Amino acid sequence: MTERNEPHIYDVPGEAIELSDEIDLPDNWEDLSDDDYQALLDRLGIARDEVEEEVSNSHNWPVVAIVGRPNVGKSTLVNRIIGRREAVVEDRPGVTRDRVRYETEWNGVPFIVIDTGGWEHDAIGLSGQVSAQAESAMLNSDVVMFIVDASVGATNEDEAIVRVLRKAKVPVVLVANKVDDQRAESEAARLWSLGLGEPFAVSALHGRGSGDLLDVVLSKFPEKGSGEARPRGPHRIALLGKPNVGKSSLLNALTGETRAVVDSVAGTTVDPVDELVEIGGEEWILVDTAGIRKKSKTATGHEYFATLRTKSALDKADVAVVLIDASQSISDQDLRIISMVVDSGRALVIAFNKWDLIDDERRFYLEREIERDLVQVAWAPRINFSARTGWHKDRLVPALRTAIEGWETRVPTGRMNAFLTEIVAAHPHPVRGGKQPRILFGTQASTSPPVFVLFTTGFLEAGYRRFIERRFREAFGFAGSPIVVNLRIREKRNR
Repeated sequence: MTERNEPHIYDVPGEAIELSDEIDLPDNWEDLSDDDYQALLDRLGIARDEVEEEVSNSHNWPVVAIVGRPNVGKSTLVNRIIGRREAVVEDRPGVTRDRVRYETEWNGVPFIVIDTGGWEHDAIGLSGQVSAQAESAMLNSDVVMFIVDASVGATNEDEAIVRVLRKAKVPVVLVANKVDDQRAESEAARLWSLGLGEPFAVSALHGRGSGDLLDVVLSKFPEKGSGEARPRGPHRIALLGKPNVGKSSLLNALTGETRAVVDSVAGTTVDPVDELVEIGGEEWILVDTAGIRKKSKTATGHEYFATLRTKSALDKADVAVVLIDASQSISDQDLRIISMVVDSGRALVIAFNKWDLIDDERRFYLEREIERDLVQVAWAPRINFSARTGWHKDRLVPALRTAIEGWETRVPTGRMNAFLTEIVAAHPHPVRGGKQPRILFGTQASTSPPVFVLFTTGFLEAGYRRFIERRFREAFGFAGSPIVVNLRIREKRNR
């Protein structure tokens, strides 16, 4: 690493800029004074706001609470917002009881949605607890979406909720649900009487008006939200793979009991099964998922919905363990599942199961297959084990810890820019069309997975970006985690 008393050289189009000791980059970016930070960015021609906008703050996601009477379509609207069927929907009141949180985004803006149970005035017993949960969600959110059934109109219960909302002093968006056609628009207009402003007519079931509604909700977000993405707790581990590769057997082996049904018939597991397990002195949430037999586009019936639930389980997970049958050749479907994990941004562990069934010849060919087919994910920890006998199952936890550590790694900005200077000086980007793009500045925008933003003078070819990624891994680790490198191209400054 470059010593702090040595100046760094940054290449800028048409000139070289030497940073004096007063503007030198420390190992910890927070140690740089505010004036020196601004001076550095000014000399590089980069707006400070643009850099800071790239750095996501995972502890400040806006929180949107969905509240309303029972059976007005809250969970249906939640499913519409998050883009998948996850909140349970039935044509009877009281299905949702607890507060359930979901992470989603709209137009590139991430936020948290809280689905609540139906609120009832003066409720007692279980209904009273449900109402208390809903009221707590109102008080601890940044925006409230108050759902009213437009086909019924405002009721006494709705007016009671309005009184609670006024005390909460939280921005409220009044949603007139079940407006399935233009004839129902007049029914929605009657909700002006609640005194919450314009009612926004939507059909959660059919999606009518949902995009316009979300635009309004986003306009009411505060500069910094009150929510925290991915609350701390036991890490969630999704067990993925083709049918009959031993996912349920591994879950049973780790829990020490028959938690999941195991059968030689492929496709026994349909719904994801969560289990809190203590292994290696640490608690983990293991999620056994349905085997992915084919592409979701070609799956039909229960296989299609099982695939959707598996993808949903992956989206909630921190790490995916992709199980592969070591006794069989690595298949295209195995590679598709691995690609799905990488695309999702989750940490990855590759586990070869049924190791007790392979001989020396199969082991030789498997090593060749790994070199040929898994070269793009050589950074992922690999373990060999047997779920049936329990052989080497203890190797899973160290692999998981390695993957999570890489997934959550953050590189200080000063250290990263010193490193970029060194590798760009040794291996500059090739000249293309008489131009040679240069890296001006880099910052890590987020972790889980690590996302880097490079401010450059031109477009960096895919091969050079892969080279940067390889060097990042050599220097900083990131074992078990995909890396995302985004570019922000700066135009040449007028002199």
